[in-house]
Order: sequence, then C-alpha cells, then structure tokens
Amino acid sequence: MSAKGCTACLSGLGLAAALVLGGGPAPGVLAAGDDIAGTVAGAAGPEAGVWVIAETGDFDTSFRKTVVTDDAGRFLVPDLPDATYDVWVRGYGLVDSEKTSARPGGQLELTVRAAATPREAAEVYPANYWYSLLEVPPASDFPGTGPRGNGIGAAMRTQADWIDRMKDGCQLCHQLGNHATREMPMLDLDDFDSTADAWNHRIQAGGAGPAMAAEINRIGRPRAIRLYAEWTDRIRAGEVPPAPPRPQGVERNVVLTSWGWGHPRGMVHDNVSTDKRNPTLYPNGPVYGVGGAGLVITDVAARRSVRMDLPTRIERPRQATNYEGSSTRVPSLYWGDEPAGLVSRSAHNPMMDDRGRLWITQAVRPNDVPGWCLEGSDHPFARYYPIQHRDESRQVSYYDPETGEFELIDTCFFTHHLQFADDADDTLWLSGSTEAVGWLNTRLYDETGDERAAQGWCPTVIDTNGDGVITRPWNEPDRDGAVEIDPARDTRIGSLDKFRRAYGIIPHPDGSVWITRRFPVPGQLIRIERGDNPPETCKAEVYEPPYDPDGDPDLWGYGPRGIDVDRNGLVWTALGGSGHVASFDRGKCGVLAGPEATGQHCVEGWTLYQTPGPRMKGVEGTANADYHYYHWVDQFDTLGLGENVPITTGTTSDALLVLLPETGEWVTMRVPYPLGFYSRGLDGRIDDPDAGWKGRGVWASFNTGSTFHLEGGKGMTSEIVRFQIRPDPLAE
Repeated sequence: MSAKGCTACLSGLGLAAALVLGGGPAPGVLAAGDDIAGTVAGAAGPEAGVWVIAETGDFDTSFRKTVVTDDAGRFLVPDLPDATYDVWVRGYGLVDSEKTSARPGGQLELTVRAAATPREAAEVYPANYWYSLLEVPPASDFPGTGPRGNGIGAAMRTQADWIDRMKDGCQLCHQLGNHATREMPMLDLDDFDSTADAWNHRIQAGGAGPAMAAEINRIGRPRAIRLYAEWTDRIRAGEVPPAPPRPQGVERNVVLTSWGWGHPRGMVHDNVSTDKRNPTLYPNGPVYGVGGAGLVITDVAARRSVRMDLPTRIERPRQATNYEGSSTRVPSLYWGDEPAGLVSRSAHNPMMDDRGRLWITQAVRPNDVPGWCLEGSDHPFARYYPIQHRDESRQVSYYDPETGEFELIDTCFFTHHLQFADDADDTLWLSGSTEAVGWLNTRLYDETGDERAAQGWCPTVIDTNGDGVITRPWNEPDRDGAVEIDPARDTRIGSLDKFRRAYGIIPHPDGSVWITRRFPVPGQLIRIERGDNPPETCKAEVYEPPYDPDGDPDLWGYGPRGIDVDRNGLVWTALGGSGHVASFDRGKCGVLAGPEATGQHCVEGWTLYQTPGPRMKGVEGTANADYHYYHWVDQFDTLGLGENVPITTGTTSDALLVLLPETGEWVTMRVPYPLGFYSRGLDGRIDDPDAGWKGRGVWASFNTGSTFHLEGGKGMTSEIVRFQIRPDPLAE
C-alpha cells in the first residue's frame, strides 16, 4: 500500500488508533532522510507527552527508538538506520495505537483514542503504581510476634524493618506490581482453594523458590501471604492505582535507543561501556554486561550481540535446590524443569579499566577460602587480620577484548561490586564484606602475576576509644554484627552474616573508600582509610542515615545500597528502603571518632531527597512503592544535565530518576516499552565531546531476574538502553 494518501480508519470493532500517512509534512516538523516525524492527536486535539516508538526486526538484534511528543503533539524520531519500522504510540490515558510500517524520511499523522475505563488506562502504568495498592501492616502492629502471634516476623521491630526487608528481599530480584506478579496469569487461580494458596505456591516455584520462601519467612509468612493475596484479589476485582503524570519539561527531550541482548533464561545484572574515571574512552565501542547470562557484548554500531559462558579454575559441585528441605521442588511456572544451559559463575558486576579490559566479580574456584587467607598464614594481611569466614562465593576475573582471553584471580575476601581508584596503582576496590574490605593492586598484578602479593584488606575497625589509632585487642561483634562496646577499646563493626555484607563501594578523592551496609535498619555508610602502612594503619568510620524509632518517621532514611561520589567529594547514596536519594557531607560532622561515633552522631551531614511516586497503603513515613537498586553520579556530564548530577535506578517505576541537586527537582526518564524496565546499574559515555547531545549518553539495561515477566512474556530477553537528552523534543 502506498504511503501517499493512505488512511487506516477506526472501525466498529474498536481498533486502538487510526493512522494517516501522507498528506504533506506535518505542521511545524519535517523529517530528514534518517528521521521519522509527524504528529499525534486524539479526539480532543494534540496529545502532548506521549511516547512514539519505532522498532524493527531487520537487524541481528532487536532495535528500537522512543521519543516523546511536544506540547503540540509533534514528534521526531532521529537518526534511524535504514530499515522498515513499526511505529506506534503509548501514553497514559490512551490505548496503544496500532503499528504501522514506515521508513526513515517518513511523515506520519497518528490518531489515538482515549482509554474507555480507568482499568484500561492503567494497564500501561509502571509497576510501582500498582504496587502502591499493597497495604502494609500498621505501625501499631510492630514489633512482630511471630507466626503464632500476629504473623509478623519477630525480627521486624518497626514498620520500617518490614518495608525495608520487603523491598530488599522481594523487589531485589524483579519488579513487584507488574502484570506477572500482581495477577499471576501463569496460574489458574481457580485451581487453588484461595488466592493465598496460589501465592504460597507461587513463591516456591522455580530455582528462586527457596530464596523467595526464606525472605517471606523473614518478614512473616502468614501476614505477608495474606496481604499479597488481598492485594491480588482487590486488583482482580477492579481496583486501580492513581494515574502517573505524563512526561513534562525536559522529560520530553529524552531519546531512548534499545538493542536486544542476553538470553531468555539468563538475566544481565548490569552493564558498562567505558572507564568510569574517563568516559571519553572507547567511543562508539561495544557495551558489556554480565550476570546469569554470562558475558554479553553488544556492538551498538553493527547492532549485533553475542553471549558467552564464563570460565573457572575448578568446577564447583552442583547442589540440588529444594524448598525448605522438601524432597520435591516446585518447577518453574514458565520453564518447568527444563535446564537453562547457561554457565554464569555467579557473575555480578563489570567495570572497565584504561587498557580496555573488562573486570568482573565472579566465582573462579569452590567456595572454601584458601588457607593462605586464614589463621596461621604468612601473608602480611592474614597475619594482622586472618579472614574469619570460610564460605566465599565470588572472586575476580578480567576479559581482554583484544585477545578474547580471561584472566582468573583468587581473592581472600568477598567480592560483589568493584570500582577503580584514580591512583598510580590502578587500585581495584571490591565490596562484599563488612568484615574486611579488600583491594587488588592491578599495576603490581600486571607486573608480577602474583595474586597473593597484589591484594590486601582492611578490617572495619572504628576508633571508639578516640586515641587516633586502631589497636588490638578490639571489641568483636557477634555473627549478627551486634557488639558490646568497651570504651577503652576500638570496635570492629563487621558481621560474618551473609545477609549483612557490604554492598556498594566507591573510592573517594581524598584517598579513602566508602561502602554501604544494608542491614540492620537504618543501614550504614562505612569509610575506610588504609593509611601509610596498611593493614596496621587501617581505620574505619561509620555513619547512619537519620533514624529514631521513637521519633517522626517522616524524618527517617534507611536502606543505603548504591553509592557514588561527586567530583567535589560529596558522597551520594540511594536509600532503597525509605525511598530517598541522600547526600552525605563528612565535613559537617563535629565528631569523627570516640565512643559516640557509632552511627547516629552526624545526622547533620545528611540531606535526604524524596524520590517521586506513590506510597503503599498504610505506610507511616516517606517510604514509597519504588525501589532503588543502585546509584550513580554523572561526574562528567555524560547525559547533558550537568556535572555531578546524581541518578538512581527506579527499578519498580520503569525509570532512571535524575536529581537536579541545585533545585531538588526530579527528571524521570521512563522506559515505556516493554513494561518491566528494571535496572541494577548504569554508566555514561561520551562518544564525541564536540557532537552535542548526539555524542553523549547514559547506558542502562533491563536487569530483572525474570525476563519472562517483561511485557511480551516467555521468550523475552534483556535489552541495553541508551538515554540521551536533546535540546527540545524535535531536535534532529
């Protein structure tokens, strides 16, 4: 059918949209040879702040660009490679339009219709809006009294503990509130005696079943199952969430470009495109991701993705996964007992150095910590502080794209996230344990190949006696991290409990390194100095977000996860529990050491910024229904909103959330399709500093642990997304 003069009209069958091709250029917007441009209008006139999506299957990977209409309903999708595209519209308050075929250079006039009911409109709302309908136990029901009492876990001292564990235990791996979780379409609910029985079955299913069961047991299985079942029943009966706002202001200048990568059975945990210390390196190069899919690499210019398994030194024995000791495991609701066939080695995070190598935290050996890390070893760091734990799941590797080879490196300490310091040794710092924070001198390792000599670690000991140095013996915590402080001694604040490990990590311009500790509420930032002669000169400090269980919950912050620092030395973190982005200024602290310096001694150093989005029902305090998995500071203006702009992941809101710190305003960069954008990490790259907005971008990926929960269902894979901000919604 010819584009010129062709009209597709709405019929009595209720088609979602009518689209008119041709008729001359749309008023005020003209497509160049590699653009698609036009207008979007409804019965009441132009539709502002709706998304126009152009996608194609003509390349090796799926490929898509998404833009937002301006005040007059005009749009321009820029810089499209030559292909045939399906173009369509999604917007809050509308029904998705039908897709139409177009090529670069095309002019389109798109006509959409409003949703007939609030429920129809809500089908495309972000998951956190649906999750806000969940009702949490009232603050008066805490502390919990266990399964024979009020059904709330006895460890849940306050409502904040419940919210924090519910977020970091349940939302940790995938969105809650998306269609797959709120209505469980993979189950026939009529097959169960009640929705509660269906939920009990749901959380036992698949390889993640034991972990889900353990988390819900921690917060209190009887009460949690009841509340989730009531949530599902209310939604099935027609309850809908409040409507989210359409993109406004600079949010309409966002351009999203997406490439498919990964595997239908394997998550991509997060991604990297350049060296964080110099984002101009590797312009237009591949983007790398690691996770359950192993290593994935996307050549964005060629629109081609590859995936590879990761190597190991010694195979670890596979262990059967049973639910709470049961002899019968509940199969996956999507894949049954079909094996995934992936080898990921517990790969977690990637980071690039200035030699183009990709560093990864992964398992390179069995879990048993080697003897040279433990009591009796002659290793200088083990002599000072032998590693206490005996079960460590990840170490370090790097992949060299030039040779295609992996280098595997053993470590004594837990590894989780990794960051390079900007120093002469290219020190690679690794989070993972609050017991001891470790590093690898990559310069020394490259020179010698000696993994033992190139690594060291500092136990997390704070100067509670206030004499300015750390001396032994010190106060030791129990396994849960609790410690009785003798003020005449210093105090180690770490824990061997695997649920209380260090999470995020960032080297600071002053030479220190900072980590986050998630549990217990309110969580902690821990600052470590190596000093001139580590480990003897190692020293730690600890700072907790403002939190007073007997005070006003509107003033609380809790749940630090991702952490970064701006170029002025201000530390930033995402408080995933309370729903904040927070900055911490150590320079405001009047006390840095001594018996009072155990957490709540510098609330004046904190500034909390409430993230956007609705709260769950019954919440007292600021906690909203979103979850912030990680946090990153755009030190070098890779996005285009300025230097030192903090960005956090809105993993339940399908978005990256950008804070403009000078005004406190938020820019929500929403990914409207496919629903389920859940990002665990991000980075920014400058491909061409002289190319304006086109030479810059921030990269993030679909990182849900359940890609089959994405819109489209079973068979969907992760996608890597580039976020760019142009000067206006029609900039070419």
